[in-house]
Amino acid sequence: MLQIKTVDRFNREKLYIQLTRIFLDEVASGRWKLNQKIATEEDLCRRYDVSKITVRQAINNLVSDGYLMKIQGKGTFVTSVLPLVGLSMRTRFTEEMFGEEVSTEKEILFKGIQDPPQEIRTYLKTMDNIFQIRCKRTVNGEPAYLDESFIPHQMLPGIEQLDFSQSSFYSVLQERAIKKIFKVIQTIEILQVWGESAMNLDLKEGLPALAVHRLLFSSDNTPVGYTRFLGRSDRYKFQTEFERIR
Repeated sequence: MLQIKTVDRFNREKLYIQLTRIFLDEVASGRWKLNQKIATEEDLCRRYDVSKITVRQAINNLVSDGYLMKIQGKGTFVTSVLPLVGLSMRTRFTEEMFGEEVSTEKEILFKGIQDPPQEIRTYLKTMDNIFQIRCKRTVNGEPAYLDESFIPHQMLPGIEQLDFSQSSFYSVLQERAIKKIFKVIQTIEILQVWGESAMNLDLKEGLPALAVHRLLFSSDNTPVGYTRFLGRSDRYKFQTEFERIR
């Protein structure tokens, strides 16, 4: 009879990390087969004697890595049995980028539902309400860049109550969104700034600024969110770090 692996409560490693490894072994061993629907969260809780939060975190980890996919109203299915090998990308907007002696601050200019430009709806492929967050980042008191984030309202229930002043948009999505970020398409261009953007960046209208656009997708290619950064070329540096994973 096959012995079920379980978590070790005397291990200092977090339970959801242990459970993620156990679930991954189920996939790699073929016990969870490609396109198979896995057990419900309730069944997995009973099988491994853990909370629903622990099971959900472990499943979300494998959803983010592309091994599993959640289908609304149907359950969670195995979508890949191959190990994920690639690059992780980290973009720095902190003191590491500007130097250790600088002081950086984040000011939220707007947070709420607002009708976005049509191009945003096209990117996100939705006609539903879109929640927006607009922020200004300063370095030593001087404006460095603006960032705007857009997310379909139904993708992140309770988004109105979340505090984005200290947390990054990406980390909130990975922890709380219905679907997790699996792929990012990034575009960089030079744009002229006008109106409110020029005022917030303390630039004359028509001057060029660096624009970085990111469209975020889940493992089933559903748009999860869209962000864009607009930075002063004299105060803003864009640094991306790539790191091989697995």
